[in-house]
Amino acid sequence: MPSVFRFLSALPLRLLHAIGALLGWVAFGASATYRRRFLENAARAGYRLREVRSAVGHAGRMVAEAPRLWLAPALPPCEVRGAECVERAWEAGRGIVFLTPHIGCFEMSVQEGARRWAPEHGPFTILYRPARQPWLARVMQTARNRPGIHAVPTTLQGVRQMLKALRAGRAVGLLPDQVPPQGQGLWSPFFGRDAYTMTLAARLVQQTGAAVILARCERLPSGRGYVLHLEDLPEPLAPTLDAAVRQINQAMEHLIRQSPGQYLWGYARYKQPRAEAHTVETGA
Repeated sequence: MPSVFRFLSALPLRLLHAIGALLGWVAFGASATYRRRFLENAARAGYRLREVRSAVGHAGRMVAEAPRLWLAPALPPCEVRGAECVERAWEAGRGIVFLTPHIGCFEMSVQEGARRWAPEHGPFTILYRPARQPWLARVMQTARNRPGIHAVPTTLQGVRQMLKALRAGRAVGLLPDQVPPQGQGLWSPFFGRDAYTMTLAARLVQQTGAAVILARCERLPSGRGYVLHLEDLPEPLAPTLDAAVRQINQAMEHLIRQSPGQYLWGYARYKQPRAEAHTVETGA
């Protein structure tokens, strides 16, 4: 399987996206559970299939482009819009928490940010959960620790490293619409229905005074590359945890509505959190 990944990483992005779009529609047609969840989640946000049908293909593109982003020696082209909000945070000497939902090429968000800012401001720290398959774990370990990126485990030690990075004025990246394990989140509205939402992003900001930057990496047609859109959180993060988590969910809704045709509507956003033996907290 690693040799297949190496082969795919050498293919043109345009071809990978074409293959991925086909795979996305195959998955949509083959899985009634996935299809139902996709349609229900989109409808909850006010969209019909005809308005977000491109998201079916983009889900497949996300999978197909991964070998290229993880293993190719050079990244595809990526234009950055809104970089001035990041520069203001660096000039103020603040750490930065980059937040992006499961939209577009979120893998490219951190890679482009690291390519642009890590040489001057230090590596971007991201949480990393190893894959269960040994071969995939090895591939992902290589990918997650590309130049300018520091991948840390989803453990208390990993969270401590994120806090350390922020207090040193560096950057971290999170997907706050990812369902955390039991005990690491709060139930908070997301498109009108309570969803179990991580508290980690809010806690990191509240404990370090870091700036919050919202990120959305859009795929361009025909494999031409990407556009990374960056913007400030509209208002300072609320001081109470419940209000801060709600505010972050609202910010994710805002980003998704900017490009609903590239959001992963099939993601099980409203599932019950899984139980884990060890709970990650940021107070230590």
